[in-house]
Amino acid sequence: MPWTPNLSVGVREIDDQHKLLFEKAELLFEAGKRNQAKEYIGELLEFLDSYTKKHFADEESYMQRIHYPGYAEQKAAHTTFIAQLQKLRSDYAASGGNILVIISANQIVVDWLTKHISNMDKKIGEFAKTLGK
Repeated sequence: MPWTPNLSVGVREIDDQHKLLFEKAELLFEAGKRNQAKEYIGELLEFLDSYTKKHFADEESYMQRIHYPGYAEQKAAHTTFIAQLQKLRSDYAASGGNILVIISANQIVVDWLTKHISNMDKKIGEFAKTLGK
């Protein structure tokens, strides 16, 4: 599931960070094809935990700089995703890498990357464009 130009928000910093998230997700899917997802999922979850917090902070800072009117909704979505990710990490640690946790991780990552970017993040770019940024 590679990043494609139709997922572009139109803000270079945000798009570059999204591309890296897609690269990591692609590594997870490739590991799954090689039956190595169990080994990789812990590493991916660790990366996602630290990187999404940085990405969300950067994205939220950008939204505040441009006075984006959907900031509160975005912040709430980010908080929800971080909580989902924390639960997933906890479930993974408790299960020892159960396949259901791996499937859940795949689903959460796919849903977040495609739905959130397409439905919410693109609006940031549209708003920024109206400001000429």
